[in-house]
Amino acid sequence: MPHDTPLISTIVVGFVLAFVLGAAAHRLKLPPLVGYLVAGVLCGPYTPGFVADQSLAPQLAEIGVILLMFGVGLHFSLKDLLNVRGIAVPGAIAQISLATLMGWALGMAMGWSHGGSVVFGLALSVASTVVLLKALQDRRLVETERGRIAVGWLIVEDLAMVLALVIIPAVASIANGNGAAQASGAPVNAVLGFDLGIAGVLAFTVLKVAAFVALMLLVGRKFIPWVLHRIANMGSRELFRLGVLAIALGVAFGAAKLFGVSLALGAFFAGMILAESELSQRAAQESLPLRDAFAVLFFVSVGMLFDPAILWTEPLPMLGVLFIILAGKSVVAFLIVLAFGKSVSTALTISASLAQIGEFSFILAELGVGLKLLPPEGRDLILGGAILSIILNPLVFYLCDRMRPALEAALGRSPAPAAEPVRPAPIEPAPDVVTSSADDTGEQEAKPTRLSGHAVLVGFGRVGGIVARKLKAAGAPFLVIEDADMRVASTRALGIEAIAGNAAETSVLELANLRGAKSLIIAIPDAFEAGRITESARETNPGIMIVARAHSDAEVDHLTKLGADSVIMGEREIALALIQSMVGAAPAADSA
Repeated sequence: MPHDTPLISTIVVGFVLAFVLGAAAHRLKLPPLVGYLVAGVLCGPYTPGFVADQSLAPQLAEIGVILLMFGVGLHFSLKDLLNVRGIAVPGAIAQISLATLMGWALGMAMGWSHGGSVVFGLALSVASTVVLLKALQDRRLVETERGRIAVGWLIVEDLAMVLALVIIPAVASIANGNGAAQASGAPVNAVLGFDLGIAGVLAFTVLKVAAFVALMLLVGRKFIPWVLHRIANMGSRELFRLGVLAIALGVAFGAAKLFGVSLALGAFFAGMILAESELSQRAAQESLPLRDAFAVLFFVSVGMLFDPAILWTEPLPMLGVLFIILAGKSVVAFLIVLAFGKSVSTALTISASLAQIGEFSFILAELGVGLKLLPPEGRDLILGGAILSIILNPLVFYLCDRMRPALEAALGRSPAPAAEPVRPAPIEPAPDVVTSSADDTGEQEAKPTRLSGHAVLVGFGRVGGIVARKLKAAGAPFLVIEDADMRVASTRALGIEAIAGNAAETSVLELANLRGAKSLIIAIPDAFEAGRITESARETNPGIMIVARAHSDAEVDHLTKLGADSVIMGEREIALALIQSMVGAAPAADSA
């Protein structure tokens, strides 16, 4: 049996290089995905050494996109999507139009045809699903209003690109009679047996997408959760995990084959329908490892397509592409969001999220070259712009965070001044105290707590909720830091003071008056994030007592080294409780 197969070698070399270079990037305080992209460049045909299979890597990466969108759908309900339609639909359409116009102008300046320039502009207008979601997840923004608007905006972009992928070949074939375009670009006409024309193709595509959405809402809404519950009742974790993957991949594949919807969009709707099930949280946990693994392969496959020579052979066009992606799109999105009455913070988050390009850009580039609309150098510019914008995207987020106070002051949208946290005598909170107030845009602006000598509880999940109720029953002064909007609402409904945000951010901890707090209870299960919170809290208040939770001895050691006074390992505490219960019951059994 041969051991050197293209599939195995592509996966093995891709993962090994991605791990080594991702770890190196992390040590250099860069996002690990920078290392993944460089790993792809080293595996590609434009650098010496090993060359991975160019056809397999993108297919493996597509699985990562499917699983990632499925996971996002699990946390993004239909109600959330409808709530942001008022800004996501017109905002995305306006941003795509203006960005396409900028790309068209650059293409025409380089002497390309109108068709090629339009394809080029479209490729620069659409953001990467993977990069946007990863950026939001890293900042724990997916379940916030800003995150929902960004994801809704992305869904509208994906729908627009689905239409573009159908219309462009039809327009190319009609405009110039290109035989290749007719063969590859008029699938609708081929199925129906006659020419619908541009308007007919567009109408038929919209009809197919509408049919898919209707099927998911009317049939999938009942059938998918029912299937998952039936699998869960079998009592096999292995079958449950397999069932989750089968639903995600099966719905995505069926949507693409039967309705012409993108794989990512089909998976998103499958997750969104499943989110209404009680098993949605478990489904998300079971699919997480594979989502992360295949997302890495996505970045590696992008790097494999890039020819680094474009950076010095076409420096001015590359700068123009980067300007459109990083500055042009961002400014357009920022102004659009502000025009809808949202806060500066929301506008900056949306603009930073969209300051990159990805999967659909690559598909459009290949389509344009295949139809002989876009010259090969256009594809290289798109790939170069994608890689560089992905690498620079964290810097864009950083700059937006630094610019926010100045922009709020300049636009007259600064949050109302609030009292600074104080250390003396504790002040008991009123039962309905909240740590944010609505501004004129309807957004919630965070304010510092007035508590001192209090406890700070991070997380209001299964563990944090129990801790919060016990503290409340004991009459102890405390507040909760939670980043999920629904949990924040639940916390405040109980009359508990809550700060909405990620506790790993220093600014959020400052709102909790950590310097004046007596203790910090970290109830979230993520040991890496808990470590960042512990380290930051210890630097802010060296005398604070820190209690955290862990799932292994390694996590206990990790958190202890970073400054936690006590780390509770759930499995160990369960074992001790079982032993104590058994020992306590023994005398009664003997006496009987």
